[in-house]
Amino acid sequence: MSRTPFALLATASIVALTTAGAAHAQTAPAEGGTTTLEEISVEGRAAASGGASGTQGVATNDGYVAKTTRTGTKTDTPINEIPLTVNTVTQEQIEDRRPQTLEEALFYTPGVRVGASGFNPRFDSFFIRGVDITYTGVFRDGLRQYNSVNGLFRLEPYGLETISVLKGGASSIYGASASVGIIDLISKRPTEAPLAEVEAQVGSFDRFQGSFDVGGPANEEGTVLWRLTGLARHANSDLPGVPDDRVFIAPAVTFKLNDDTKITFLSEYMNSTTGGSMFNANSYDENGYSTGALKDLLYNPDFNNFNQKQGRVGYEFEHAFSDTISIHQNTRFSTLSLSEKYGGTGYTGKVIENVYSFAADTYLKSQVSTGPVEHTLLTGFDFGRLGYNSRYGLSFNSDHQVPELPDKTKQFQTMVGVYVQDEMKAGPWRLLLGGRHDWFDSNYKAPGLDQERQSEGKFTGRAGLSYVTEYGITPFVSYGTSFTPNSGTVVNSGVAKPTKGEQAEAGVKYAVPGYNASINASAFWLKQTDGLIFEVTGTDPSQLQLDFRTRGFEIEALASLENGLKLQASYSYTDTKILKLTEVTEGKDITSIPKHAFSIWSGYDFQEGALKGLGLGAGVRYTGSNFGDNLNRSVIANHPRAFVDAKASYEMENLSNRLKGVTLQVNATNLLDSIKQVCTSNYCYYNEGRKVFASLRYKW
Repeated sequence: MSRTPFALLATASIVALTTAGAAHAQTAPAEGGTTTLEEISVEGRAAASGGASGTQGVATNDGYVAKTTRTGTKTDTPINEIPLTVNTVTQEQIEDRRPQTLEEALFYTPGVRVGASGFNPRFDSFFIRGVDITYTGVFRDGLRQYNSVNGLFRLEPYGLETISVLKGGASSIYGASASVGIIDLISKRPTEAPLAEVEAQVGSFDRFQGSFDVGGPANEEGTVLWRLTGLARHANSDLPGVPDDRVFIAPAVTFKLNDDTKITFLSEYMNSTTGGSMFNANSYDENGYSTGALKDLLYNPDFNNFNQKQGRVGYEFEHAFSDTISIHQNTRFSTLSLSEKYGGTGYTGKVIENVYSFAADTYLKSQVSTGPVEHTLLTGFDFGRLGYNSRYGLSFNSDHQVPELPDKTKQFQTMVGVYVQDEMKAGPWRLLLGGRHDWFDSNYKAPGLDQERQSEGKFTGRAGLSYVTEYGITPFVSYGTSFTPNSGTVVNSGVAKPTKGEQAEAGVKYAVPGYNASINASAFWLKQTDGLIFEVTGTDPSQLQLDFRTRGFEIEALASLENGLKLQASYSYTDTKILKLTEVTEGKDITSIPKHAFSIWSGYDFQEGALKGLGLGAGVRYTGSNFGDNLNRSVIANHPRAFVDAKASYEMENLSNRLKGVTLQVNATNLLDSIKQVCTSNYCYYNEGRKVFASLRYKW
């Protein structure tokens, strides 16, 4: 466990060399009633007018429609053939909607619930299919982003190429991950073609932002590629006294050592500041349960700061021994430090927390044939390490004294896993099988208490079957299990137990022949034991563990057509039930999860005539009724609501050739300024109001 990433690489290389000579030569594509899909893989960002985009070897998209992603299987299998549900937020979707947070980027993704805790710019928080994956389901470039109880890594959407949402138990290939799947954030990478853009942005709440994205070959041979992405923002927010300031920088460089060997270094630093006191006061009944939010904020200007500094550095290495054998290794070291001060009437609180994590994944990819069956085999192992220390103090006083902080609470988690996956192709059939065993070790030490240790091993698996027809229709079924260690403690139970889960799914994918469009639908059932959930008492959240199940249905339609029309529409039905928490909550719905939700975003880019260069877009997001606590009390039930977003852009070169590369764009989120109470876990908030900003971008 103390071996370095380079030692891991050397060991895996020896394994690869001993097996390369026995590998079967690469075979031709399998015959059968399948449609051959042309893979579009272009490094860099999509053109403003649409077209193909993607990150070389990681994801390929065409406008709003995703073609391939490594997130599903760690290979380049077309999304339409994978027996799994994968929803993708493409680069063009990001450029059209200009999300400011990860939550906003997921607004139109089916089955994803965001905004359950109202407007809270401190964290990115969301559910998938009723499961909270804030802590356990976020991955960056295929590696888990480890978090502590208070230390959650933030995301700057401007630094992303694409976002892939993989549904279903994926622990068999990703290790520690949520039973419902993962969100994989794909970073911008160096490009083979030169790119350069700068952008200025102004808008609501005194918003001023500048950003840049430059890169390309660093030498004539094109063997060294680079990219530098940066952003600086000074802004206020919808809440008084709560800033939204940020500095972000992300250097990346690729070295093509030869035709068979490549290594890409990815790094990032971000310093963000917002408020620590941003909660609405609640009214309570005689039993201490919330009866709703008040307009008054629990606000103390002397204790209202949340500053977080985070950084990461890592690399992606790949080497091909032959046409059929290659080795891959991805590593990342991440660190985070936060300081939070918050307060209300008669109390003040302070949190200091530091997080360190390391993740490394090494696997051998082999392509062999056994008779009519083609195999893409992955054999690998990975290593994960999380360490954090936290100091939390709360003081009840009238003169707002700084709370005294106790000694550090510390926790260290180590996870090692070995896995194998086989993607099999025989004519139109696609069979996916995978298995993995993880060894988990945790040590937790709080001041004044004995050290608590957990040590456990767990096997997880995944299986899927799909049938690819010549008509673009692909029915599929899948089943997967999961195993997820958790950080922190739970009420009256000590250190949180690992979460275990399983999911079954059946669906159909349709790649519309002759059009850049797709329709995907699926029905699912999942169960989770010792899942994490929060319950708020007063203003303090307590972490609990529960067993529950969820079942439902999702459908999504995507299109980017040659005439300039773009569409993303989805509907989801999610039915949750608590199986084990307390006697009074068994059989109840999970807090804040709507049974019904739908969204639609449509855009049109004028291709010719007097309006050429004009792009318009608008969307509606609907969230059905749901409960504000696990008791399902009607007094704080959340009523149905809908929000409207909009976008208008214009390519200025249509006015004058001197303005070539200049684009003006205006975006609005919650255009109708609909502000409603939203309750979750026995506490109530309000959502963010209307936000409008204009950007002027120059690309050359």
